[in-house]
This record gives sequence, structure tokens and C-alpha cells, in this order.
Amino acid sequence: MQWILVVAATAAAGAAMAADQLLPATQRAGQIRYLSGGIGLDQSTAMKNAMHEYPLVLTFVGSTGNARQYLANVPVVIKDGKGNIVLQASSDGPFMLISLPDGRYTVSASYQGASQQHAMTVSQSRHVRQTFSWPM
Repeated sequence: MQWILVVAATAAAGAAMAADQLLPATQRAGQIRYLSGGIGLDQSTAMKNAMHEYPLVLTFVGSTGNARQYLANVPVVIKDGKGNIVLQASSDGPFMLISLPDGRYTVSASYQGASQQHAMTVSQSRHVRQTFSWPM
């Protein structure tokens, strides 16, 4: 019976390592670390599985009627409550997972010249998800 538990634990650890290998590289901007990507089914699934580890998750989509498609190369600027830029980056895919200190932030994103801005409060105890959607 114990060998079954060992095999199950080894398989679970192997699956977790495989998922981690599918994630894009962690990037840093000062004290802030983030992941950006989600291109392709495997990486998209890995990003979705990692979302619970980050207090802020951004998703970028374009919509045409009832259809939605994921977007990449979306410039993002995050400012703290004092108006200081804490992150300025471009998304490498439809998801950005961002580890920010607790606080109030303004997140701006642009796609094809159209900008959107959302104010949000981030805390380690409550994950915030924000979808930015543009008409195509």
C-alpha cells in the first residue's frame, strides 16, 4: 500500500514539474515579478493553473459579435496609489500574472490605439482578476 502512495506522489510531482516547464520565464521589474504569455494550449493551461499564486491576473481579449479571441502584445502600465509607475511592460500573450504588494493600483492597457484603465485594490489574501476587452 505504501508503494502506491509513493508512486502517486512521484507522478504528481512529475506533473507539477512538467507544468512549471511550460510556463514562460518569470520576469522582474524592481520588486515586482510577473509572468506573461499563454500562447498555445499547453502554456495557456499552465498559466491558468498558476493564477492562484499571483494576486493580480490580467486577461486581454478581442471580441467580434459573440466570438472572443485572445490578444498579445498589449502594452500595460501599472501605477501605485501615488501615481508612480511600478510596472511598464508588454504582454507576451493573453495573460499577465503579477505579484504586487498590497495596495491600490491603476492598470492601463492599450490595443490598436484604444486604451482602458481600471482601478483595483490588490491584496495577498484576495486575488483580483481583470479582463480587458476590445471590439475587433
